[in-house]
Amino acid sequence: MPQSEITIDLGAVRRNARVLLGALAGAQLWAVVKADGYGHGAVDVGGAALGAGATALCTATVAEALAVRTVLRDARVIVLGPVAEEELAEAGDARLELVVADDRPLPEGIPVHLKLDTGMGRWGLSELPTPSRQVVGLMSHLATAGSDLAFAELQIERFREATDAYSSLTRHLANSAATLRLPSARFDAGRCGIALYGLSPFGAHPADDGLEPVLGWRSEIVRVKLLEAGESTGYGRRFVADRPTWIGLVPVGYADGFRRDLTGTSVRVGDDLRTVVGAISMDSFAVELPERVPLGTPVTLIGDGVLADDHARIAGTISYELVCGMRPVRARRSLVGDA
Repeated sequence: MPQSEITIDLGAVRRNARVLLGALAGAQLWAVVKADGYGHGAVDVGGAALGAGATALCTATVAEALAVRTVLRDARVIVLGPVAEEELAEAGDARLELVVADDRPLPEGIPVHLKLDTGMGRWGLSELPTPSRQVVGLMSHLATAGSDLAFAELQIERFREATDAYSSLTRHLANSAATLRLPSARFDAGRCGIALYGLSPFGAHPADDGLEPVLGWRSEIVRVKLLEAGESTGYGRRFVADRPTWIGLVPVGYADGFRRDLTGTSVRVGDDLRTVVGAISMDSFAVELPERVPLGTPVTLIGDGVLADDHARIAGTISYELVCGMRPVRARRSLVGDA
């Protein structure tokens, strides 16, 4: 029996894609669907993004790209991460495009994008060689587009200077944050991930940038218990009642991706926000209630104004990590939204 339900609003994906296309002002939108679409479903999100005007999908690995290719047979798919020699033949057969970020010879017969390191200090060439005929794109990766705009502008200028002589090739640099804040980063395409899913690349409210959260996560109260003063709930007695206190148990835990460090966050019980108390278990957590509520009372973990970014602040992380880590094995998953 499912203990929770995850809904993916494909209508919101399409609307977010249109917002990003508007911000790109004529540049192409390439939808980043790595990590199974940031936990949202790469094929479903990728198809919705393409239907809304995106022109390519980006994955991190060949394996991810092949899974996308199985369903989205005509999509342009670009593998952003490193590729092993033994994967090249399969990548070529699947009509994938690859990124080259080191000095190894280019793979024969496969379209490639040369990646220049302009300041991320991770993958990338230190100098851009003269592109050969199989090179279809030039790219780099911004390190601080959501935080330090001055350094981001420095990277943009470095990229521009290195690639201006090859402006006939597709140049792509902007991520979600740069797409929304840095017009100088647009070039020919923007590789957008987190904003496509309606999550803010700035840790702010997504509506500030016209975005809508795509993922909803809901469960219910399955037990209600009255703690007397001095009684506790959960491992380690991390919550001890100082007065008679009602708690409700929700059958979702860290095995589902509702992390142990989310104690103290808020979820919506019925219509009201309530605090998560005590240690989060593998398959359940407790919420403090003002009074007894009926069994089956809906609990919204994400959605209806409960944001992944709010949970991330409690956990001391980012929304990207939270949604990528959600793997509720006992959850029903459904797709909604046609607009």
